[in-house]
Amino acid sequence: MQDEASSAAGLSISHLSLSFGGLKALTDVSFSVAPGSITAVIGPNGAGKTSLFNCISGFYRPSTGVITCGGEDISRLHPPERAKIGLARTFQNIALFRGMTVLDNIKLGRHAHMRTNVFDALWYFGRARREELELRAEVERRVLDFLEMEHIRDQPVASLSYGLRKRVELARALAMKPRILMLDEPVAGMNREETEDMARFILDVKEEWGVTILMVEHDMGLVMDISDHVVVLNFGQVIAAGKPADIQSNPEVITAYLGSGDVGDLSRRIAGERAA
Repeated sequence: MQDEASSAAGLSISHLSLSFGGLKALTDVSFSVAPGSITAVIGPNGAGKTSLFNCISGFYRPSTGVITCGGEDISRLHPPERAKIGLARTFQNIALFRGMTVLDNIKLGRHAHMRTNVFDALWYFGRARREELELRAEVERRVLDFLEMEHIRDQPVASLSYGLRKRVELARALAMKPRILMLDEPVAGMNREETEDMARFILDVKEEWGVTILMVEHDMGLVMDISDHVVVLNFGQVIAAGKPADIQSNPEVITAYLGSGDVGDLSRRIAGERAA
């Protein structure tokens, strides 16, 4: 599938700062995401992870800093323009149209790349019809089959389990033909089996589609298992960055998560040892 996907792009965040009035949400945040890699951003609640994601995707305008995608400065682009150059994201709180079918929700992900004008779309003929049929065929061939969702394609999203809804949201992001895929807590609220399935899909997106992945996640077992690089935020600042093995033994990370300095407890958490 990699030959059909857009080429992976790198992402660079340089000296990014964001404030809400007198509250500093991000302070001088800098890190890079290598093309074709999985980078995880972790940190305690309130560390600034969602604010960072909103800045990268264009929902927030940082007070300072530069964001580049594939070497192109996207700092001043609006969210739809960032989508057009290959930046796609999912959301922590599922943002789907519950009354629409799975297939229709997924097809909405391609809106940024559609060439149909208002007149064509209104009368649904010529280019609009051809483009719709081509999109449907591609979604069915690539996305539904890839994420093992063919059996639910015509079901309304409201009828699906939580885990399947999260998969639909991933499918909609993939329909955008992303070069960089931003995943905001992709396994939050999932059981072990659903988490393992999502981990497999994320790895396959990287390997088979050739997509760069930036992920915010609290499940440390998942982070340490599939990430190539980990960035740690605390109070809006980067306190550590490196390979998963280095991060899980970093004293600053341990202090940020526990405060007590209990190395053994954090090591067990990061290793993904969960109570039965």
